[in-house]
Amino acid sequence: MTDLYRVLPEEMDNLVIKLGQPRYRADQLLHALYHESPKKISDLHQIPSTMQDALVTSGYTIGTQSEVHRITSEDGHTTKLLLKFDDDTLIETVLMQYSPSQDKTHPRSTVCVSTQVGCPMGCVFCATGQMGFEKNLKAEEIVAQVLHFASLLRQRGEHVTNLVFMGMGEPLANYDETIRAIRLLTHPRAFGLGQRSITISTVGVIAGIDKLADEDIQVKLAISLHAPNDVLRKKLVPTAGPHSVEDLISAAKRYFKKTGRRVTFEYALIDGINDSNKVAEELVQILKGNGAHVNLIPMNPTAGGFSRPARKRVLAFQQILRDGGVNCTVRVEKGSEIAAACGQLRTDVIKNITH
Repeated sequence: MTDLYRVLPEEMDNLVIKLGQPRYRADQLLHALYHESPKKISDLHQIPSTMQDALVTSGYTIGTQSEVHRITSEDGHTTKLLLKFDDDTLIETVLMQYSPSQDKTHPRSTVCVSTQVGCPMGCVFCATGQMGFEKNLKAEEIVAQVLHFASLLRQRGEHVTNLVFMGMGEPLANYDETIRAIRLLTHPRAFGLGQRSITISTVGVIAGIDKLADEDIQVKLAISLHAPNDVLRKKLVPTAGPHSVEDLISAAKRYFKKTGRRVTFEYALIDGINDSNKVAEELVQILKGNGAHVNLIPMNPTAGGFSRPARKRVLAFQQILRDGGVNCTVRVEKGSEIAAACGQLRTDVIKNITH
């Protein structure tokens, strides 16, 4: 069986022709798939029943996902879903909404998607990293997360504006499926999201960063740094190599040189671990002058007993970076009261099911 949400527009052209249909049927099929939320092939009313039957006979299907759990923040701006696929795989996806700017009528609606079930990178402060690695998601399962929220937003007269690959898993460790999903979601004949509205976050797959730089897609890249030296980074990211800090900065420079797109370094601030003035000054020394942007993220409490620094400490850390000439912002917090950090909801629900 092949999910139609896996089929690229160019492949869809070949498919309909192979079924003996005119090419324009591909556009009808794609529009219905990405803008009308069909649940099964018989919902594709734009195409004749004979073509529907031919698709089924040829082994094509429309994958389904169901909501196992939904939680919404008190302000209504953050919604987190636990979705289940046909094989009982459970994954998380999050919608974060921000008030519209003066020249916009709709809120900025960012979907945060997962690319893996669990994660092989093992970051000690991350709930997903602590659950271990189970499997890679297929492109169609990544696409399904976005379309699920797109359907919900459509009912409110709103739409998905941005996409971040910052959910469960390491996107560049599931490279081919991640890139296929991006091509499906950005193709003008499919979902049509702007490429520059997408950010891929990686904890440091160097080969993936270099490969991404050669792709003809204009996505943004965010690298999770979390420490200015290898000793501290190894404690936080056990899979980090012996020269991971230098390797990541070099990879970011290569990416910028090849694409012209600035790289963002993400830095999870953890109380008493990597938030001291000394660490901030060390971070300045390795980043100043390279045009990088640092996104400071006061961490959500997860496994391992780690906690976020006080607001005063966060601002002091930020000021040291700014004084040192490093462009720096503090991420706007979204959904901490609903366990919006990666892996928390899935872990909690599974724990309730098994106990």
